[in-house]
Amino acid sequence: MTPRHDVVIAGGGLAGLTLALQLKQSFGDLDILVLERRREPAPAATHKVGESSVEIGANYFSQVLGLKAHLDEHHLKKFGFRFFSSESRRDIDAVSEIGASRPLAVPSYQIDRGIFENFLADEAARRGITVVCGAMVGNIELSESGALHRVSYTVAGAACEATARWVIDACGRAGLIKRKLNLAEPNAHDANAVWFRMKERITIDDWSSDPAWRGRCNPQTRWLSTNHLVGAGYWVWLIPLSSGAHSVGIVADANIHPLDTMNSIDKAMDWLEKFQPRVFDELDGKRDQVLDFAFFRRFSYGCKQVFSSQRWAITGEAGLFLDPFYSPGSDFIAIANTYICELVSRDRAGRPLDAHAKIYDQIFHSFYESTLALYADQYAIFGDPEVLPVKVIWDYTYYWGVLAQFFFHRRIADLAAFSDLRAELALCQALNLEVQALMRAWSAARPAAQVPNPAGMLDQASLPWFSDLNKSLTDTLNDAEFRARIRYSTGQMTVLANEIMDRALAGAGITAPSLRSLLNGSTPGGQPPAAPCAPMLFAVSA
Repeated sequence: MTPRHDVVIAGGGLAGLTLALQLKQSFGDLDILVLERRREPAPAATHKVGESSVEIGANYFSQVLGLKAHLDEHHLKKFGFRFFSSESRRDIDAVSEIGASRPLAVPSYQIDRGIFENFLADEAARRGITVVCGAMVGNIELSESGALHRVSYTVAGAACEATARWVIDACGRAGLIKRKLNLAEPNAHDANAVWFRMKERITIDDWSSDPAWRGRCNPQTRWLSTNHLVGAGYWVWLIPLSSGAHSVGIVADANIHPLDTMNSIDKAMDWLEKFQPRVFDELDGKRDQVLDFAFFRRFSYGCKQVFSSQRWAITGEAGLFLDPFYSPGSDFIAIANTYICELVSRDRAGRPLDAHAKIYDQIFHSFYESTLALYADQYAIFGDPEVLPVKVIWDYTYYWGVLAQFFFHRRIADLAAFSDLRAELALCQALNLEVQALMRAWSAARPAAQVPNPAGMLDQASLPWFSDLNKSLTDTLNDAEFRARIRYSTGQMTVLANEIMDRALAGAGITAPSLRSLLNGSTPGGQPPAAPCAPMLFAVSA
């Protein structure tokens, strides 16, 4: 007799295991089967991207799933993002740095994926979830008649089958349901990545003995940041892991830095020697400490549909993937898993799924399109020490002010809130598209040699409104207060967009007629949202 389950999840990695935990937490009687291809526990510093979490993902793991104690004990608390305009430079203390001088209010983590996923699997078993390792999923038969779905898989060469009311594809880039239903969808972001792990920690704080440079941060632990070493068309990441290893990656626009210039460890080292020589100096004599090496060609992709009223769904990289810059992967897992739980809840209550599945899919894809705009054709800006800080501030403002507010205040599935705020959200999305285009034009308008790269830190913590925006994620808001918060964020974005437009005009003579028209148009409700009048951008580099 074929075993019957309420939910079968194909894939026992980060997306699949966190979904299993969230479902079991919501519905204690749910029978969940997780099928994971890996036979053995993952090694520490396992070879997976996604070590750096940001606020939504960190909140999902620590608060929604209740895993804060594990994260605090077994992973590293991140010292935010940090960016150095260090192309072809060894003097890290003599270039522009973007980051916070002190930790901001809302924590995030550097996650050792091997340690975390092993813990998730053990935690799933403790909570009564069946996790089968060494399971190779061969076929998923999706029912369209309301009957049970059927999943075929093998374990140690033995053929097995399971039926389930819900089937979730969390199998990563294999994308079983996506391939089966022809849902793959390319996007306009053509970028590649290579990455590897080093046995030994990279302590960027030791790259300078200048006490003034060291003293700009309190505590003096820049190494705990997700450090970005940036140049025209690329960025290099340095991410510490709690196991003592360090993750190193190169992510580049394929049209500026082709993959075949970096797709082996020796080529990557040669590339670093040219573009980031201080990283090369750190690593060249330690090639025997390289734990692994891999690359992805054109890593960014979409998916036509991820949620269905036919009781299937896709989460994690089995659906879509954007870019590791700003580390949005765990954020999108958190949002997708929350929508899946909402749909399962409706199904258990005997309520119709069609409208909600379609709306959740539309909202999820709207988040995807808005976030994709941060990356597509934007990599050239990374080499601009004047425009990049503006981009970082803008992108954070959009993220913390809108998307993160919906998640932290548990309105990510609140369709009434989305309906009430549709005009504000449409304006924010339109502003983002226009500002991204403006920043591209601004950066392209001047020869690189004319762009200043002053020594100093552009301190995000010195912007009171910026640190307050981060802290506001911890507020407790009722419905009216939440709607007021999003309208205030819309006002912040309009003020910031005006400042960016003025700065681009003053710095490069760039006019932005479509952005100006948008800002001069009627705002939601006919009145400009309340927003600070003080300047929002950095006044000087210090």
